[in-house]
Amino acid sequence: MKTVAASPNSSSFLSASDSGASLMVNDTATTSVESAPLIGKPVRRANFGREEASRESQKLADWVVDSANNGKLPFIVIDKVQARIFVFNAEGQLRGAAAVLLGMALGDDSVPGIGQRKLSSILPNERTTAAGRFVASLDRDINGKELLWVDYDSSLSLHRVVKGQPNERRAERLATPTPLDNRVSFGCINVPVKFYDDVVSPAFTGTDGIVYILPETRSAREVFGSYDVLDPSARQASAQFVPGNTPAVR
Repeated sequence: MKTVAASPNSSSFLSASDSGASLMVNDTATTSVESAPLIGKPVRRANFGREEASRESQKLADWVVDSANNGKLPFIVIDKVQARIFVFNAEGQLRGAAAVLLGMALGDDSVPGIGQRKLSSILPNERTTAAGRFVASLDRDINGKELLWVDYDSSLSLHRVVKGQPNERRAERLATPTPLDNRVSFGCINVPVKFYDDVVSPAFTGTDGIVYILPETRSAREVFGSYDVLDPSARQASAQFVPGNTPAVR
């Protein structure tokens, strides 16, 4: 999961100036998993521009911006079900979106100790991409290639798509219009080379950021303590919610 190579792929990119509607930014920063909702204050929402996203991705990104859960840091939302990645600046303006390759196995938790094991020992059913909130930063792998460390202990990283085995056809999988063939990695997140170089790397250069990986076996509320910003009752109820202490909550 730590070796990086290059393959050409397509994706969509935006700059902050490409956004449609303006955002109101919350100046209260926090690095905790749970942030107090802004009861009685204007709703703040992420700006996806013209990019299409699932309802779950939109709801989570809106919550991040409304609650300032990203703590004034750039952030990423990864939708495992749709196999899509959305990169935002600290204010919630979309910088770009693309397809991703994810762990072969369904599931929202990493196998304990998997980061210390050889790739050859990891069984197909153990190759999950864990859900959760992660503080991520750029680094170099053993070959000197840049990657984004999502969770170092479990060797979960986000990097340019690797060549892999010939029968895996990783670059081709990224280019297809369906998410049904995007589950192929040992757990790491593969993105198109150009997307990594033009969007991910600039967004995280000189700063940490937050990566939110949506669950596929639990609800977002269970994992993040998030709420629907358009539902006043849900916003208020979330003020008293504390997410469970599970491996997916980081």
